[in-house]
Amino acid sequence: MSALTGKHVLVLGLGESGLAMARWCALRGARVRVADSRGQPPGVDALRADAPLAEIIAGVFGVEVLDGIDLVAVSPGLDPRVGVIAEARRRGLTVTGEMSLLAQALDELGVRARTRILAITGTNGKTTTTALTAALAQAAGLDAVAAGNISPAALDVLMERLELGLHLPQCWVLELSSFQIETMTGLDADAATVLNVTDDHLDRYAGLDAYAMTKAAIFQGQGVQVLNRDDVRVAAMALAGRRAIRFGTGAPGTDSDYGLVEADGRGWLVRGQDRLLALDELPLAGRHNAANALAALALCEGGLGIEPRSLLDGLRAFRGLPHRVELVAERADGVRYYDDSKGTNVGATVAALDGLPSPVVLIAGGDGKGQDFSPLADALARHARAVVLIGRDAARIEGAVAGCGVALEHAVDLDRAVERADALAQPGDVVLLSPACASLDMFRNYAHRAEVFVSAVRRLPGVSPR
Repeated sequence: MSALTGKHVLVLGLGESGLAMARWCALRGARVRVADSRGQPPGVDALRADAPLAEIIAGVFGVEVLDGIDLVAVSPGLDPRVGVIAEARRRGLTVTGEMSLLAQALDELGVRARTRILAITGTNGKTTTTALTAALAQAAGLDAVAAGNISPAALDVLMERLELGLHLPQCWVLELSSFQIETMTGLDADAATVLNVTDDHLDRYAGLDAYAMTKAAIFQGQGVQVLNRDDVRVAAMALAGRRAIRFGTGAPGTDSDYGLVEADGRGWLVRGQDRLLALDELPLAGRHNAANALAALALCEGGLGIEPRSLLDGLRAFRGLPHRVELVAERADGVRYYDDSKGTNVGATVAALDGLPSPVVLIAGGDGKGQDFSPLADALARHARAVVLIGRDAARIEGAVAGCGVALEHAVDLDRAVERADALAQPGDVVLLSPACASLDMFRNYAHRAEVFVSAVRRLPGVSPR
């Protein structure tokens, strides 16, 4: 018997997470109603096949969808402050999300005590860190899965294992957005990290402190905290009585912490005084990715009890993820072209600029989501030869970084921007697409933006794919 059996559950949103929640609730005996404001939600056919008794409301709906409901399961991204979700809370209904349902499921299935959960959030780097942490756990011999915001939905993994009669994962490595954390209770990760907190989603939160407070809720429970000591807001999340492992891009302060040092003419990933791996052996480009690697090592140590030295071959083998400071081509004179289309906020672009060799010709712009672009100015002054701006907020970016001493140009589209960046780049330079903006003003999504960039780059004369 499940706590969901016989309950009337409203699932809001029928994207990947919403579909997984609806299917899971139906499987556990709930009476499911799904509401999605889109006229043709993408998961309708799949839901009808898997849960034919589910009621589906597609298109405009109001608070009447709450009538007769016991529990509301919210897809990530829906604003809990307004509309149906706010009304549900006013009525005293329980509002939950996929991570809470996963925690409940692991308890009901009797596997939580022998399952390890590693949880990862942060404005930037969380997808790479999640994939890397899962790869390291797998290299150590564990049945580990990466799920959550990274895709697939965690409940989809759970249902697939149950349907096939397979053992459930020994280790869940969960990427969590701030939206997922808002509805999360009971997950109680064995180790969790907030990688960083920079301007993002400020169209949703009252300010950076409110956004950071939401991220900090990932530390519910008594698990190990993995904290970025370089980020003031993250460092302040340390909780009394909790074990904490810290990482950063400087020398570590204690023997249990992780960092980067220079020694014998090379950069090194270290734990305390112990040199673990030379930076030039790490396949991931940029110091920000070295910090992600340190966080992954710390999570495996803190949550799984695995010593970092046993994970180094896994680090060397990890090739990274598409569209995250990914080298895609090189010109005969040494100019290299990097795709960082996933860099959708200022912090990500600053990290990419700081992590790559200078000088850089940057292509940036798009939908700025209300961000403050002024932090780009210092990074551009340090690293950029020129900037080519595109998209809706190109003029706002130009106004924010004016006076940085770097040439600024505009292009009508990404193809022209690539051509202009190629013309501006000198032998040995880097051409970097790192927009600091969302993509939907010009593209279907960030992956489509990356496709256009890579295609344009590979049409350039004298350029070879990598």
